[in-house]
Amino acid sequence: MVIQGSVAQIVAYAIDTPAPPFPALVFAYAINGFGIALQDAGANGYVASYKHGATTKMGILHAVYGAGALVAPLVSTQFAQMPRWSFHYLTSLGIALSNTIMLIAVFRFKTQDEAFAEIGQEPDEHSSSNQGSKYRQMFKLRELHLLAFFILIYVGVEVTLGGWTVTYVINERGGGPSAGYISSGFFGGLTFGRLALLWLNKKVGERLVVFIYIVLAIALELVVWLVPSLIGDAIAVSFVGVLLGPVYPIVMNHSARILPPWLLTGCIGWIAGFGQAGSALLPFLTGAIASSKGIWSLQPLIVAMMALNIGLWFLVPNHPRKVE
Repeated sequence: MVIQGSVAQIVAYAIDTPAPPFPALVFAYAINGFGIALQDAGANGYVASYKHGATTKMGILHAVYGAGALVAPLVSTQFAQMPRWSFHYLTSLGIALSNTIMLIAVFRFKTQDEAFAEIGQEPDEHSSSNQGSKYRQMFKLRELHLLAFFILIYVGVEVTLGGWTVTYVINERGGGPSAGYISSGFFGGLTFGRLALLWLNKKVGERLVVFIYIVLAIALELVVWLVPSLIGDAIAVSFVGVLLGPVYPIVMNHSARILPPWLLTGCIGWIAGFGQAGSALLPFLTGAIASSKGIWSLQPLIVAMMALNIGLWFLVPNHPRKVE
């Protein structure tokens, strides 16, 4: 599944590179989104299914994502100053090609159970159940839907902060062209937090630490909202990235603890796939509100979404329940 997703990205970036008409770009981005969803679901499901060391591996997986998000704006900004701006897609195309080659070399088109069997990990019981039965069991799980909505809002907040904060700083704080680096600061913080706070997550406990991180992130967003300081806002946004960084991998790890093992890969796929809708929904909502009320509305919207996630996390159970 992840290999097909990577191939879809190759196709998408090949379409994007010559700067085709807008409808073709939209079509290419749809293909790209499909590819990302397949890889996101497959990678998270695979890592969460490890019997040993899944917590650390999940943190590393998502730290690498954050590193990519940190570097991408820096690379694309250089191409934006060139006559053929669309050639920055060549970089993405090269990465997608390399990714596909590495995935084929590592997994060799094996299923997840076959890949785990090679390292001595036995498949979970009930793993041979028919797909229809698995889907029925999955969608009866209340905790699955709570986790999916939590991730939808989380991803929406992450993408909105990474993009719209630059516009906010330019319009509300008088930032210049260098304001774009604030986005890199946010994703740099995201990467740092996913690795540097692994020890704290284990020491405090992953369920409790999510509450702490989100409350502190809300406090920093209030600073961005209420304190008219360009430098202060940039620093606060970077620290918001540090605090929000560990949340996604923690949710995936918690999913592995409370969801039935034989349904885990499908459940993780649904959570990750459903959550990606947040990357489209919340930025679109932000733009719609900003066009009528002004970009200042970004901060109250972000604070409200974070507060909603606190409520959703409170409702997520701490222990698995028996599934027939």
